[in-house]
Parts: sequence; C-alpha cells; structure tokens
Amino acid sequence: MAASLHQWPAQGRVHHGADLADALPREVADAARVVLVMTRSLAGGALANRAAEAIGPRLVATFSAMRAHSPVEDVLALAALLREAEADLVVALGGGSVIDGSKVACLAVWRGIVEAGSLIAAAASRGAAPGNWDGAPPTPRIVAVPTTLSAAEFAPHAGYTDLAAGRKHRALDPWMVPRAVILDPAATAETPAELLLSSGIRAFDHAAERWCSTAPSPFSDAVSRQAMLMLADALPRIRRHPEDLAARGAAQQAAWLSVMGGWAGVPVGASHGIGYILGAARGVPHGVTSCLMLHAVMRWNAPVNEQRQRDIAHLLGAEEAGPAIEAFVRSLGLPTRLSEQGIGAEDIPDLAARWTGDAPIATNPRPVRDVQDVAAILRLAA
Repeated sequence: MAASLHQWPAQGRVHHGADLADALPREVADAARVVLVMTRSLAGGALANRAAEAIGPRLVATFSAMRAHSPVEDVLALAALLREAEADLVVALGGGSVIDGSKVACLAVWRGIVEAGSLIAAAASRGAAPGNWDGAPPTPRIVAVPTTLSAAEFAPHAGYTDLAAGRKHRALDPWMVPRAVILDPAATAETPAELLLSSGIRAFDHAAERWCSTAPSPFSDAVSRQAMLMLADALPRIRRHPEDLAARGAAQQAAWLSVMGGWAGVPVGASHGIGYILGAARGVPHGVTSCLMLHAVMRWNAPVNEQRQRDIAHLLGAEEAGPAIEAFVRSLGLPTRLSEQGIGAEDIPDLAARWTGDAPIATNPRPVRDVQDVAAILRLAA
C-alpha cells in the first residue's frame, strides 16, 4: 500500500440540524467584538436579524457588500473593517462567496495585507496542501452559518477574484477553515431555489470527481458515495417540497460529506477547474458551473474511468454517468449547457486559453494536455 497523508482541518465543531438561535450564542460566548458578514440580499431580512439577535451586544459591525466570487475589492474592504472594528470573531452568514470572502479577509488581517497586488500575490498553487495547524490560532477566526450547499465552510482554502483580469485566485492557510459551522436547515429558507439546488450540484460535483479520481482512497470513497446518495434523494425532495426542512438538513450533511475526501488528499478535476474559469471570466455562479461542466467532463473522461462512472450512473438509475448527471440536473430545473448562460461556440477558444496549466484541471483523471483539450471539454457542454 502506498503511503499517503490524511489532514484534518482546524475545525472544532459542526452543529447539524441545529437552530441558529440556540447554537450561535454558544459559539460567540468567548468573543468580545464580532463582525457579521453577509450578502446585500440578506441584509435587513429575517435570517440576518436572527443572527444579529443571537450575537447580541458583542456585535460591533455588519458587512453586507460581499459580491459573487468574492472580488478582491470586497475582500480588502472587509479586511479594513475587521481592523477598524478590532474584531476577534467573524460570523459569516451566506453562501460560498461570503464564506470564502470572509476567510481571505481574515488572512489579509493576519498577514497585514492592505492592497490588491499583495493579496493577489498571496495566492497559493491549487495543488498545494494546507500545512499544519499547530500552535496558537490567529485572530479573528470564523463561525460559518451557510445558506447554500457549496460546502466552502469546511475547507482551509478560499477562492477570490481579480475582476479586472477576469481571473480567480486561491488562498490557502490551515487556520482559514471556520472554527465552527452551524448547519441550520431553516437558514436556507431565504435562498432562491435555483441557487440552493445548483449549489447542491456543486456538492455532488465535489463527491463525483473524487469518486472518479485515479488516486482514490477508502475514506474518500466512503464519504463521496454517501454524499451522492443523499444528494440524489434530498435535492428532488427540496424541489418538490420547499418547506421540507428534513430534506434541507440531509442535503446540508451531504454537502459536508462531499468535501471530506479532500482531507484524504484525493483531488478533483476539470469540472472544478473549468468552473473557476467560467466564474472569473463570465460571472457564472459557482453551482451553475457544475451544472454545465460535470456531465461534460464525465463524458470526456469515460475512456479512463468508465467503471467508476458506472457506479454514479447506477446511483441515478442509469447506465452512463454523463447523460445521467445531465438528466438529473435538468430534472431540478437547472441549466446544463453553456448556451443557456450566453456562452457561444465563438467564446470557447478564449475561455480555454485562460487555463494556466495548474490544478485541478491538471489533476483530471484523463490527462488534459493543452488548451485544445480544454476546448474539447467545453464543446461537450456547448
């Protein structure tokens, strides 16, 4: 058996099936100055008010300007607020962009980063490992209350975007993972259906690409398969019955499982990698990139991992993974083709040329040799 390394993130607690009003006061009890971060769409709403009430007098500031894909400008603005407020804890309420933006803002505070060039220069290779988390933790850290199923709250890395260049970067630090996560099914109630369901496909993508990896592990296989089983059941239930909190809670736990294979060192592939390009260059939401690309990448990879793919197809009641995944996504009322996002065949060469040779396209099961291969995958999603 080949030697390998399993790295646990620096995360102390996950409250699942929790009530925000009960769990959050316990998580902020040791803090003196808390900043609440959210998207503008949540500001002033019932969920934001519940979070503010749970934080109580420890709340010293609120930030509600984090846009999709965590732009550099928004991250630096949040970092400046954290310094000004002398925050010792951040509560990140929202989806992947809010949680990732909060993680990178904390990193900027820890490292004294105050301008865009330095933040971009702090980007880590997508193939890098998070390192050890021995010693005293830095301040501030994060408590995450996710409202989508992207599972950013379980990772020690975070994406952020240089809008001017149209490129997405990745920060990495073992302490960036939130110290605690509160999975309150009711916290997803204000999330638009397309956003919630597409983020569930993002979670399915985490699990499916690791299941189909050419470097699997027993731990990753176990959690990835269970995540796919639970999502295949829960997402249609959520679409049919939006009030079903049990289905929402199951989907939250499945999203958690979907990323745990990464702790075992099992990489994702081209669906994630091309998704980063689509998000940065064309503003396609995180979840929707997986709706568009996962089925296409499975089709392209079939010559090298057909047996593994068949396991996914059987889980979805079919024989071929690519068509089965596309049909599943379509059954949720979600897009599956680039053209539905206003991306035509004429756009594919430019998008493909944005690949710089790095992971996770570089860790795809079927080797991606050049930008022509990236273009070939994109054409399967056209």
